[in-house]
Amino acid sequence: MQGKGKDYIFIKLIKGFIIGSSMLIPGVSGGTMAIILGAYDDLIHAVSFLKKNVKTNGLLLIEYSLAGLLGILLMSGPMLDAVTAWRKPMMFLFLGAILGSISPLYRKATIDRVKPVNIGAVILGGSVAYLITLFPKGLLSFDSGFNVNSMGMLFIAGIIIAIALVLPGISGSYILLIFGMYDLTLKALRDFNILYLSPIIVGAIVGTFLTAGIIEREMKRHPQFTYMLIIGFMMGSLMEVYPGLPMGVEIWQCIGTFLFGLIIILWISKLKVK
Repeated sequence: MQGKGKDYIFIKLIKGFIIGSSMLIPGVSGGTMAIILGAYDDLIHAVSFLKKNVKTNGLLLIEYSLAGLLGILLMSGPMLDAVTAWRKPMMFLFLGAILGSISPLYRKATIDRVKPVNIGAVILGGSVAYLITLFPKGLLSFDSGFNVNSMGMLFIAGIIIAIALVLPGISGSYILLIFGMYDLTLKALRDFNILYLSPIIVGAIVGTFLTAGIIEREMKRHPQFTYMLIIGFMMGSLMEVYPGLPMGVEIWQCIGTFLFGLIIILWISKLKVK
C-alpha cells in the first residue's frame, strides 16, 4: 500500500507538470488538460472546499501547484525560443494540440444523446472565442519601469488569466496573446522576474477562488452543455492561433509539428489511472 501511495503521488506530480506546461501553449487550456488527465474535478473540488478540509485539499493543491509551476518554469524558456525561431511550425503544433483536445472532451459530452440546445452551446462558445479575437492586440503594455498603475493592471490581468485557466476551453496563454503579454511573460518566467510575476500570481490566486465554485456547480448541473460550450471555445480559438499558409520547407515542418501536437495530446488523453 505504501508503494502504491508513492506511485499515486508521482502520477499526480506528472499530471501537474503536464498541466503547467500546457498552459504555455496558446489555444490549449490548462483546465482542458486537467479534464483530459482526470484531475479537473478533484482540483475544482479542492479549491471550492479548501476551508472544510484544509489538510487534504490543501495538500492536493500544493502537489499539483508545485508540479505545474515546475512545468511552467522549465518550459517557458524553451517555448519562448521555439516560438521566436520557428513561429509557424510552433503555431501548427498548437493547432494540432487544440484539435487533439476536442476529441476526449466530446466523448465526455456524449455519454448520452446530444440535445439540440447543447449543439447551440458549441455555436455560442465558438462565437465568444471569435469575438475575443477581435479585441485589439496589446491591450496592456509595459515598459521596463514599473509603477503602481502597471502593477494594478498586472493584478487584473492575473484575475482574468485565472478565470481562463479555471474555465476549460479558454487558454490563459491565449489571453496573454490578446493582452500583448505572451512574449513578455515567458521572458519574465525565464528570467524569474519577481516584480513582474508577483501581481499576476496574486491576481491568479484571487481569480481562481472566485471562479472555482461557480464552475463546479455548473459542471454538475449541466455537464453536457458545459462540455459542448468548452468545445465551442476551443474551436473558436483556432482562428487566432492559425498563422497563415506556410511556404517552402516550412510546409513539411508545419505538417510534422501539427501531427506531433495532435498525436501527443491524443496519447495523453488515453492515460488512465485507477
